[in-house]
Amino acid sequence: MPAVSILIAAYNAESTLDRCLDSLVQQSMTDFQAICVDDCSSDHTLALLRRRAAADPRILVLQTPHNSGHAVARNLALQHVEAPLVTMLDADDWFSPDALASALKVFHTHPLTDSVVFHLRYHDTASGAEHDFGLPAEIASGGALSGLEACKLSLNRWQLHGLYVTRTSLHRRFPYDTSCRLYSDENTTHLHYLHSREVRSCEGVYFYYRHPAAQTAQFSVRRFDLIDANFSLLLSLKHEGLSPDIIKRYEVIRWENFLGCYRLFLRHKDTLSPEQCRDIQQRLTTILHTFRPSRLPLRARWKPGYLLTLNAPLFDLQQRLYVLFRH
Repeated sequence: MPAVSILIAAYNAESTLDRCLDSLVQQSMTDFQAICVDDCSSDHTLALLRRRAAADPRILVLQTPHNSGHAVARNLALQHVEAPLVTMLDADDWFSPDALASALKVFHTHPLTDSVVFHLRYHDTASGAEHDFGLPAEIASGGALSGLEACKLSLNRWQLHGLYVTRTSLHRRFPYDTSCRLYSDENTTHLHYLHSREVRSCEGVYFYYRHPAAQTAQFSVRRFDLIDANFSLLLSLKHEGLSPDIIKRYEVIRWENFLGCYRLFLRHKDTLSPEQCRDIQQRLTTILHTFRPSRLPLRARWKPGYLLTLNAPLFDLQQRLYVLFRH
């Protein structure tokens, strides 16, 4: 049985996959299982994966029946996990050579630890510059966070990022949220942290490749998945019985994300088809009615005021914003 399984979802990733897989082959700890899922790529991703798997029995290759997004692909990989610990690695990212060994050392040293966070280092493709994301002081110095503390930090705009190793039992209990093509997979991290007895960090580094071609860096209608993913997370947090104070703080973040998507729509509406405009307006309106003004501070309730220009196609949504938040 391998010590750790790595989930890799790949879509049109032939230009970066070798570097990703090389970082696994070069690990100081060799006892791993890499489960690679091709999400119906249109380039040579699948052929590359099969070639690498033929040369290394630790690599398993799967394929989704149709292009479905990272969350669906990773859940497919999760079904084939053999190790007691599991992590994920995006197809354009890579690990430092000691990443897996360093994480496993923490698990072995601290039996109550259920999630171990990597150090996160951004690599900018345009400049080649790298900078560290940084970790909360409590775990950066070798200490531990409770699951609730870690969850609260991750909810607060990722003060604790979501690149980590966790126990397979926890990951199977809370698989990736597939409610949206983008963003909803991140919701799962908050639940993993919440249900961890302890969360610690290791010395291993996760290198995050930042490039302008990334789906979340471009404008598309998929960017509006964020507001639906945020609502899905809200329902999960309520189901988990988190305190009203935590819910209220998350509602402010959710509201700010909603306004960000509304501004995005205003900037790009002239590039969209009438059908796309109607769809996005309907999504915005539907999510708008999931907010309770009493859970937002006054400054947040009045923040939409400067958005209320009377452009005819947006009049209905703007009126709803005004009526809901005028008191």
